[in-house]
Amino acid sequence: MSLIDRIPGRRGTHSSSGGVRRSRAAGQDALRLAVEYVKQETLGPLRGLGRYLAFGIVGSLLLACGVILLLVGLLRLLQGETGSTFAGNLSWLPYGIVAVAALGVLATAVWRTVRGPAAKRSATHDGGGEPAPGEAG
Repeated sequence: MSLIDRIPGRRGTHSSSGGVRRSRAAGQDALRLAVEYVKQETLGPLRGLGRYLAFGIVGSLLLACGVILLLVGLLRLLQGETGSTFAGNLSWLPYGIVAVAALGVLATAVWRTVRGPAAKRSATHDGGGEPAPGEAG
């Protein structure tokens, strides 16, 4: 009896092919499990992100179409319902009023994007510095 045969749980190297098969199967199981885990933890959130982006883009396009239709409606209102107020040399004024309204909508969107709730959330996660002016701290 050799020294290796005396180790508890060890039966010599004569039937090592069964041990190699079990070891190889265990390695393949571990690899399969690792691949499934990586897929679950990366592809699932990426699919969720894709849905989030798709709904965001569709919503933005629909919102932009709605704003454009409202601005065109305002232009038609100013041109048609004001009588002769914007006639002659003032025929450009409805376009200017609508352009100012469009700039107001754009400025509001930019302001809400920069100083809105998302900016407050990121400021609290950045290390909790002093609140921005006008923010309750």
